[in-house]
Amino acid sequence: MRSSVSPVPLTDRFGRVHTDLRVSLTDRCNLRCTYCMPAEGLNWLPRAEVLTDDEVVRLARIAVERLGITSLRLTGGEPLLRRGLPDLIARLSSLTPAPHLSLTTNGIGLARTATALKTAGLDRVNVSLDTLRADRFKDITRRDRLPDVLDGLKAARAAGLNPVKINAVPVRGVNDDEITDLTAFAVDHGYRMRFIESMPLDAQGAWDRDRMITAAEILDRLGTRWTLTPAARDNNAPAEEWHLDGTDTTVGVIASVTRPFCGNCDRVRLTADGQLRNCLFATTETDLRTLLRSGADDTRIETAWRTSVSGKGPGHTINTTDFRQPDRPMSAIGG
Repeated sequence: MRSSVSPVPLTDRFGRVHTDLRVSLTDRCNLRCTYCMPAEGLNWLPRAEVLTDDEVVRLARIAVERLGITSLRLTGGEPLLRRGLPDLIARLSSLTPAPHLSLTTNGIGLARTATALKTAGLDRVNVSLDTLRADRFKDITRRDRLPDVLDGLKAARAAGLNPVKINAVPVRGVNDDEITDLTAFAVDHGYRMRFIESMPLDAQGAWDRDRMITAAEILDRLGTRWTLTPAARDNNAPAEEWHLDGTDTTVGVIASVTRPFCGNCDRVRLTADGQLRNCLFATTETDLRTLLRSGADDTRIETAWRTSVSGKGPGHTINTTDFRQPDRPMSAIGG
């Protein structure tokens, strides 16, 4: 039964109000990025364990109507691999009140789906792109698909999925020499560039802090080409942004490791198999799928959700000796 009252904010014990839900639609991916998974891929979830469209919509409705979630980001794996994605987006966009809908993708397949996604109600996209060099793209992703990603970016902009953002993870000795080139490409084509510090969320556990390009290094390199002026931070957005003087755009840096923003975190995550995670680096999960499939009503699911978020810690512990990498890699958690 639908709630007829205003939602009570989803708040943790530190007073952080959660309004952003990241929903992983699949753990599958059509790339094999070296910083994410091994060449042979991973053992994908059995399809029976993945939430159905009806289950995704029901949980999203509870989140919007009862918990005050205002933003839904669809992730993967690669969410464009989800069958019937435009229909699912149309159902999510019809929720009341209507949430802001975004999608994080590797861009493969976006050229043929961007218009349909926009028509269905998607607001904008983030596209992962770590290099502009075809040979390097093949080395990083183990797939020769750079033209498909570039076509997807063009299609997203043409469809009105704006702002189109590019996400890149610079890694020392791999692609860190392209920080200014990627930014110039984004400026020239009307995209927004965002750099993300690499995080210990790879499936093979090979993350090396020494190979991580820090936010400070990224800004130093950008400063060799542009004068950077700090931009106002958008609510609890994870990216710190700077105006590039002489352009009409901004560049963002997500410094999860060296400049943690846990104190303002407003995000909660739902995995493709229906597990609720109150932090990207959480080591425990709340099983909402079992509640759904055992006939739990909305109130019981809401209570489980609130209990999970109330137990959220003050922040990740990457920079301490207590850090323990989550059992799930990033591709199975959702971005």
